[in-house]
Amino acid sequence: MKEIVEFLQQKNIIFKSFKEIVPKEIGSRKKVGLYVGVDLKGYYALVMLLEKKSRVLQKEAKELMALHEKIEAYIESKINKKYIIIKAPLCSKAKALLEEQGWKVWQEA
Repeated sequence: MKEIVEFLQQKNIIFKSFKEIVPKEIGSRKKVGLYVGVDLKGYYALVMLLEKKSRVLQKEAKELMALHEKIEAYIESKINKKYIIIKAPLCSKAKALLEEQGWKVWQEA
């Protein structure tokens, strides 16, 4: 979690509260790091960390967006900012789909 906070600080994104949500809590079996933070203006933000060896395809991008909706229901609040850190090869169509839906995508190969 510390490395994610430091990564976000490098991008000038600072939260006054930041906590992890275990995917099992929202009924997901995905191996993904889910973090919900409240920024300095009081808006909720979702940070996803996805680490894997295989390529992230469009289908998986849609599954991640569905996970976002589940988290909104879980915390009973609207999430305004959505960030995803992907440490895997990323399909260009999947990246375009995420960005179209308002996600900020950072890819680390």
